[in-house]
Amino acid sequence: MVLYPLLNSLFLCFSRFLALRVPAMRRARASPAIECSFSVSRYFPGRTGEHLTDNKEDVRVFHLEQQLQVLTMDKSEKTEVVLLACGSFNPITNMHLRLFELAKDYLNGTGKYRVIKGIISPVGDAYKKKGLIPAHHRIIMAELATKSSNWVEVDTWESLQKEWTETVKVLRHHQEKLEAGNCDHRQNSPVVERSGRKRKCLEERQDSSQKKSLEPKTKGVPEVKLLCGADLLESFGVPNLWKSEDITRIVADYGLICVTRDGSDAQKFIYESDVLWKHQSNIHLVNEWIHNDISSTKIRRALRRGQSIRYLVPDLVQEYIEKHDLYSSESEDRNVGVVLAPLQRNTAEAKS
Repeated sequence: MVLYPLLNSLFLCFSRFLALRVPAMRRARASPAIECSFSVSRYFPGRTGEHLTDNKEDVRVFHLEQQLQVLTMDKSEKTEVVLLACGSFNPITNMHLRLFELAKDYLNGTGKYRVIKGIISPVGDAYKKKGLIPAHHRIIMAELATKSSNWVEVDTWESLQKEWTETVKVLRHHQEKLEAGNCDHRQNSPVVERSGRKRKCLEERQDSSQKKSLEPKTKGVPEVKLLCGADLLESFGVPNLWKSEDITRIVADYGLICVTRDGSDAQKFIYESDVLWKHQSNIHLVNEWIHNDISSTKIRRALRRGQSIRYLVPDLVQEYIEKHDLYSSESEDRNVGVVLAPLQRNTAEAKS
């Protein structure tokens, strides 16, 4: 019995040591239960931690094992998320970039998610928004803005479409792209019955292409979620700007990460919408406590008036704008009098 106090001290030291060695343990994926049992058997041959259940010291061993299991929880137990931001980015601003950082901090902080990538998807020219400059300029500016980021990137698929593409289709495109990549990874892995797995992946791809409204979440595949500001959330209430079925699919099948701004009441807007209220568990509201009122509209206004936009956009973006003289009174008149593509399409479909 003299050894029990010594054993207790050793376990306390051992737990502190493991707390410092958690990163290495994660890489090695060592079993905490095995580590504890080994230490016990060192002093009590033939006995492991699970055998010592008849006194208080053994209860402490059991609780230590539980704590170590929590500390060494594998990252795969968290849902991996890809944040997708769709919009004009006309031009991209520092606030656009802040949205990604705020959303990442929020989701990672829940302990349920792990954000692995951010995607900026500029809308195509067919959107026909007033003052919208050509897509290739907006893409280049977005690429310059994310040049220093190690996790946010720019995707050109949406902007290269000849016709305006609904946001729900952009979400589906990126989700299916992730699923296809997951299939390719499984096919290339050196496992038994690889041919059978390959056939299964091919069948999954065929099924997804045949079904228009397929559940986008697949086990082991990161989930794509729409990142937006409060203005996009509130635009759900504009008649004919969004199809009701598209709103339902966005919030039900994918989910929203909405960064609120000063003066908006996103929670009230959700309360007043039956669809949003029904799926509110899939809508994450992120508060921006450091108020930032930067917007592309205000940037363009400042440029038209010859005012400085330094520190409102990344330096490389400012240089590109000045080099190509992108924003002026003439550029702001682009698409004047033209009905916005979604309004035109959805209104026409409603009448037919």
